[in-house]
Amino acid sequence: MFAPLSLARIPSEDEALRPKIRAFLDVEWHDMPAGQRARSWMGYDEAFSRRLAQAGFVGMTLPVEYGGGGRSPFARFVVVEELLARGAPLAAHWIADRQSGPLITRFGTEEQRRFYLPRICRAEAFFCIGMSEPDSGSDLASIRTRAERHGDGWRLRGRKIWTTNAHHAHYMVALVRTSGTPEQRQKGLSQMIIDLSLPGVSIRPIHDLTGDSHFNEVTFDDVELADSALIGTEGEGWSQVNAELAFERSGPERLLSSIVLLDELVAWLRGRDKVDAVASAELGAIHARHVVLRAMSVSVTAMAARGENPLLAAAVVKDLGTRVEQEIAQVVGRIAYADPYELPPLALLDALGYTTQMAPTFSLRGGTREILRGMIARGMGLR
Repeated sequence: MFAPLSLARIPSEDEALRPKIRAFLDVEWHDMPAGQRARSWMGYDEAFSRRLAQAGFVGMTLPVEYGGGGRSPFARFVVVEELLARGAPLAAHWIADRQSGPLITRFGTEEQRRFYLPRICRAEAFFCIGMSEPDSGSDLASIRTRAERHGDGWRLRGRKIWTTNAHHAHYMVALVRTSGTPEQRQKGLSQMIIDLSLPGVSIRPIHDLTGDSHFNEVTFDDVELADSALIGTEGEGWSQVNAELAFERSGPERLLSSIVLLDELVAWLRGRDKVDAVASAELGAIHARHVVLRAMSVSVTAMAARGENPLLAAAVVKDLGTRVEQEIAQVVGRIAYADPYELPPLALLDALGYTTQMAPTFSLRGGTREILRGMIARGMGLR
């Protein structure tokens, strides 16, 4: 059953990180155009990620003995909020820092931890997630990509799709079938760490409306994997993925994908001579929802900090948060073009163009709205 969220506060020792990350950004990410900042956690910049890591802001929640910061999830929450608010490019290290590193910490072998985690903390190992497949959508339980025992390792065949930044990543954590059939649903699923430079791996970028190619289709044609590619317990991939998805769905990124656009609009409105009552009302409504959603997100982070499983609570935050993120693009568009005699600044229009084109994907990534609402309904005992 779904447990109600309890209000939580970010501890003072974690709030104390804000001046530090702001000072870093003042030096490393300033005077960037709004159209570039609007990309933020879809913006790819390896050099920026490495400078961020050198400053100690990557791998903050990973164990100290593997090069991490040993901090609580609240520390990462604070840093991510500040990075997203500035529109910093996070895509290179994002998946590894947010979920692959914690997954390996929790389920990996000592050999896997010692190999991958220090590289993640230095922003030298970038990961992508192999979950969705062609003709399956968000129905992860129907997975057909299969890894079979072969000699001392595994032989992998199949395809993954909508795999963000696979064309840049070094590794993929993939959910694959190691036994049974797709009709058996969750049974027989396992997670594998796949070196994307191996023979038999081919990656085809998928171009989106913005001209970018974040998404990819990845094909595995008899890829030979070592026995150590298996992460966690064979056949327990479904439960492991659920733990991983809680990391993916609960952070500030589910509230702040459109924040650069919103800030550009507010800055423009403040600089005008007239007061727009309609714009003020619409922005006030968005702000009110943001305040509530942020409180919910902090509460989900508190659950993770206590070692609880926030899967259902994270699904609620993700569903509600992405709805607001999508509505921001619509509201900003209405306000920006309300007066046919006053053209908004180019910076605002650049951010609006990008965000409007990307907004439909907000309710797809991390699980579609329909899948999440099905999970929530089951958690509430409604189905």
